[in-house]
Amino acid sequence: MSHAAQAYARTSQATSNPREIEAQALLMAARKLQDVQTNWAGPDQNMQKALLFNRRLWTIFMSAAEANDNPQPLEIRQNIANIGCFVMQRTIDMQLNPDPSMLKPLIDINCNIAAGLAGRA
Repeated sequence: MSHAAQAYARTSQATSNPREIEAQALLMAARKLQDVQTNWAGPDQNMQKALLFNRRLWTIFMSAAEANDNPQPLEIRQNIANIGCFVMQRTIDMQLNPDPSMLKPLIDINCNIAAGLAGRA
């Protein structure tokens, strides 16, 4: 099981509300990315780990959005897939041309979606 999936599973044991679990996972990813941005030391292992965690989390979200048994309306599922595509592209861009300012959109997306999931939008 991937590190992101393990974190997701550990978080799910602490609470029972799936929306809160997803919000917590997104906030964890945002914190990791924020830590890289705040303590920028160039492209290092911390950056790679934070990007990998975020990418794996978004892979889970995108897979769930594409699942035939997903009860969400098609428009919401498409929006999640589109955001996921942006996240994946931004991750690749960050790995090819590391720049701490490129992390801000990823952090903002995670925080904003987490707030919405937790009912704080």
